[in-house]
Amino acid sequence: MSVEPQVHTGGQHSHFAREAPLSTLCAALPQATAVHGQVGAEDLVRTVESARASLPERLAAGALLGLVGDPRTPLVPVVLPVPGGRTTVGLDPRDVPAVTRAWAHVGVEEDWIRKETPEHPVVLADFALGAYPVTNRQYLAFLLETGYPHRPGTWPLGAYPWQSANHPVCGVTPRDAEAYLVWLRQRSGRRSFRLPTEAEWEHAAKGFEGREFPWGDTFRVDAVNTRESGIHTTTPVGIYPEGRSPFGHWDMGGNVEEFTADPYAPYPGAAPVVDDLSRTLGSYQVARGGSFARHGDLARTRRRHGAYPGPLYPIGFRVARDVDADATDVTHAGGAHGGAGGAGGQEGKAAGDGR
Repeated sequence: MSVEPQVHTGGQHSHFAREAPLSTLCAALPQATAVHGQVGAEDLVRTVESARASLPERLAAGALLGLVGDPRTPLVPVVLPVPGGRTTVGLDPRDVPAVTRAWAHVGVEEDWIRKETPEHPVVLADFALGAYPVTNRQYLAFLLETGYPHRPGTWPLGAYPWQSANHPVCGVTPRDAEAYLVWLRQRSGRRSFRLPTEAEWEHAAKGFEGREFPWGDTFRVDAVNTRESGIHTTTPVGIYPEGRSPFGHWDMGGNVEEFTADPYAPYPGAAPVVDDLSRTLGSYQVARGGSFARHGDLARTRRRHGAYPGPLYPIGFRVARDVDADATDVTHAGGAHGGAGGAGGQEGKAAGDGR
């Protein structure tokens, strides 16, 4: 007896679906490990944030935190205050040749750096910025509660990467980030959650003193997850204590690039820079901060980039919010961890000095 072959169109049959239904099985790992009491999260946090621990030790502690529930990354992200005021954004055009020469060994071109010019004054209001980029676990909560149909492009087969729960989510678009923020505003009851502007992001990364990198003026391989680190993948958030920005934020250099709220436009008095990004994308939203997949030049605080198509540019985001009277989630001073753990709970509170 012959059997007629079945023809499936449009990928509707479950056998041919590109993505399986979003499973919550591994999202229960924090509860499962807590029952057995095998690992103390606070001890792991102390190791992760310790400059005395080696990078392998911090990586291992961060990986375990992702399994037991990372208390630094509750479902409503912890934010840290950033004082506003008069500051500057951008680069003096006279510095373009020197910056280009410093990174010529990784193929940096002068036009890429010229996009940062000219340096110009801005006045910013006080605001708050996520202590860490939004993580996979935080993004999973949004997907589960909303049924949003687009998974991050870096999640294999659309599956939640449970082994990377406290790594920054990446492979998302600005539209995905805005959908997350709509949900976050509703879930938290705080209507001012948003993406940071370019000027806010740069100010938070370099401070009033105008640092070249979030940690200082010299590139340090021990302060950042870029190609130079040799890791070549995302890492748990907040495992580089030497890389914190002036106001205490983690991972503003490396790990993943981060979308800002602004589309690319030349700074006042400058001409548009036509490069591969603009030729390929036309208009694009500016990303900042560098990533594990790119070299250290992108970790410079003034560097302006974007979501160039391809696997080398997995981009995520961190939240910002306006400072208002009921900003009880705005923490102060050292470490930003706190709250009710990676499985959910209240917004984080300050807990010790994580430097």
